[in-house]
Amino acid sequence: MKTLYLECGMGAAGDMLTAALLELVPDREQMLGKLSAAVPEGVHISAQTVQKQGITGTQMTVLVNGEEEHSEDAHGGHGHHHDHAHTHVHDGAHHHHSHCSLQEIEAIIAEAPVSAAVRKQAAEIYRLIAEAEGAVHGKPASEIHFHEVGTKDAVADVLSVCMLMEELKPEQVIVSPVHTGFGHVHCAHGILPVPAPAAALLLRGIPVCAGDLEGELCTPTGAALLKYFGSSFGNMPVMQTEKIGYGFGKKEFPRLNCLRAFFGETAESGERILELCCNLDDMTGEAVGFAQETLLQSGALDVFTAPVYMKKNRPGILLTCLCREEQRDEMLSLIFRYTSTAGIRERICSRYALERSEKSLPTSAGTVRVKYVSGFGTERKKPEYEDLKRIACEQKTGIDAVRASVEKEI
Repeated sequence: MKTLYLECGMGAAGDMLTAALLELVPDREQMLGKLSAAVPEGVHISAQTVQKQGITGTQMTVLVNGEEEHSEDAHGGHGHHHDHAHTHVHDGAHHHHSHCSLQEIEAIIAEAPVSAAVRKQAAEIYRLIAEAEGAVHGKPASEIHFHEVGTKDAVADVLSVCMLMEELKPEQVIVSPVHTGFGHVHCAHGILPVPAPAAALLLRGIPVCAGDLEGELCTPTGAALLKYFGSSFGNMPVMQTEKIGYGFGKKEFPRLNCLRAFFGETAESGERILELCCNLDDMTGEAVGFAQETLLQSGALDVFTAPVYMKKNRPGILLTCLCREEQRDEMLSLIFRYTSTAGIRERICSRYALERSEKSLPTSAGTVRVKYVSGFGTERKKPEYEDLKRIACEQKTGIDAVRASVEKEI
């Protein structure tokens, strides 16, 4: 599986992600030309090959109307350009600097000369940022305004990362635990903790740690990009790496200030699923069957029962529900609601599954749905039982005879 692994030991920002991904594409200069053509009017982006602490990588420069955002204006000490800008709640008062609303940003993105998929992704990512800022300020996203220069800078980063993802086409993006830094930062609203409130909100559900470096390492734009593109979060998987990209930030730290991107192949792997089990000894078979059907209709991967003997040798039923981790709360609620159990056991399992597909094929006996499975060096196909049953009833013959006839034609 084509895999992109992002190592965020020094956090993440839009320019660092852009630089790291740019190193992975086959033709860097051609891709840089595409990025330059897509950014908002008045924005110029360039990529420099630099060496830091003996390591060669790429550093991005974004100029808005010929000027670069100064690092002291940013929310913290990362030293990259100001990729997220400060926000304020629109109150109709006069402001010295020009600001953009979310709607104006969406209009800029809508007019960008990029694919419809990139426009959609960029708009969704910026809405994530606006919603986080809105939640922090207690206002709807529509009332959040962004400093115009910083906004164009950030839109350029977001569009660039989306275009690079489209070019690389990874099948999965795995993100390391994100180092946020610690301490406080100065911004338009005063002195705020690190990570900045909007970044902290965007990083909910993602493994993070402060690390041992003071300053802001992960910006809201960086957090939004990781949240949007990350398929999963954790340590680097076993993979055969083809390319490695180094995206540098501009501030110097004792540790190399970069985001690394590994691009290569990972073997087909299992997914984590849950086994939710309970013992039942005071329900009828029909009631257990109804609970089983309800769980399956609600999206459980599988539900099955087995006979067990309980206290005082009472006969009982072991109910097992297989589900994905994100289904845990729903399945627990349903089991408690539709069974008499007072407790449920949970076990985390690895599940290895073949790829599945289905096609409807014409045969001399009629149209039959055929199920295909493949992977791990195995390929199989099987006609759908319900279709074989229908044909057997129509022809008044045994289902085995129908299956043998159909399998010759599919």
